[in-house]
Amino acid sequence: MSNPKYAKRLQKELLDLRNSPPTGILIDEAETFDRWVIGIEGMSGTIYQGERFKLQFRFNSSYPLDPPEVIFIGNVPVHPHIYSNGHICLSILYDNWSPALTVSSICLSILSMLSSCTEKTRPADDSFYIARAVGKSPKDTRWMFHDDKV
Repeated sequence: MSNPKYAKRLQKELLDLRNSPPTGILIDEAETFDRWVIGIEGMSGTIYQGERFKLQFRFNSSYPLDPPEVIFIGNVPVHPHIYSNGHICLSILYDNWSPALTVSSICLSILSMLSSCTEKTRPADDSFYIARAVGKSPKDTRWMFHDDKV
């Protein structure tokens, strides 16, 4: 990452995550400031209890002014707002991004989204979306945020 200011911000976030990780949040990989992999564990009492997932964060030199690209990799949870290719329909990752958000707060928001879900289903347009999103970043999608119940 070319801009030392953003590297300093990410260094602080990484240190905070290592020293006091929120419950259910684990650092899997964070050797560079370009890509991190963060593990999240389904909370007790939820339909994802005992399941473990991986979030990939990709940062560009405009972070934190621009949001990171965040996707699930590997075992993608079945959820109405998570596409089978790992793309996540969550407004804070796109239109409602704020530089005050951190990797930790993003992980907690996604964990909350998983915890409030009552039925494991894919988005209704999953097949259509993933066919059109091959090789694209979720940041290239124009998302429609209309359901905050799940």
